[in-house]
Amino acid sequence: MKPKNRISVNPNVRFGKPCVAGTRIAVQDVIDLVRAGIPFDEIVRDYYPELQIDDIRACIEYAVGIMGVEDIFLQ
Repeated sequence: MKPKNRISVNPNVRFGKPCVAGTRIAVQDVIDLVRAGIPFDEIVRDYYPELQIDDIRACIEYAVGIMGVEDIFLQ
C-alpha cells in the first residue's frame, strides 16, 4: 500500500488540503483522531464509515512523509 494511491490533492476539494482519495476527508482530520487515541476501527465505525483501515494508515504515512522533507530553521 502506497499513500499516494490513497491520498489526493485537488485545489477544488477542501481548498487543496490532502484528502483520502475519492472523499472530502482531510488527512489532517484523520490524523487528529489518531492523535486523540481513537482506535482505527472506531474511526471507521463512528466517524468515517466510508474509510478503510488502510486509508487511515495511508494518512499516517503521508504525514510522516511530509515531516521527513520539512525544513526546520533554528534561530
